[in-house]
Amino acid sequence: QVQLVESGGGLVQEGGSLRLSCAVAGRPSRILSMGWSRQAPGKEREFVAGISWITDVTTYADSAKGRLTISRDSAENTVYLQMNNLKPEDTAVYYCNAAVMGRTTDLWGQGTQVTVSS
Repeated sequence: QVQLVESGGGLVQEGGSLRLSCAVAGRPSRILSMGWSRQAPGKEREFVAGISWITDVTTYADSAKGRLTISRDSAENTVYLQMNNLKPEDTAVYYCNAAVMGRTTDLWGQGTQVTVSS
């Protein structure tokens, strides 16, 4: 069974950095893209960043530009989110997702908590 396994969340002070990882466990068919979203308490889940496995093109939400960087390791079927200069408003549960050939819906990870203290 294919699933996404996230890691790297935690508690960090304002201005600090964290690196989230999301690995595809199992034997997926071709990965098309992966990305990160987040959900803060009392808010809707929002897109943060995405990367194409085919073209390597990245996309970011305006709130992420300049501070968050998405990257991938194709050999390890892993996507990363490097988060720098973190702010309290970045506090949320971060979820990764993967679009995989042959599936009509994305795979989603279980989420990892990021808490930024001021």
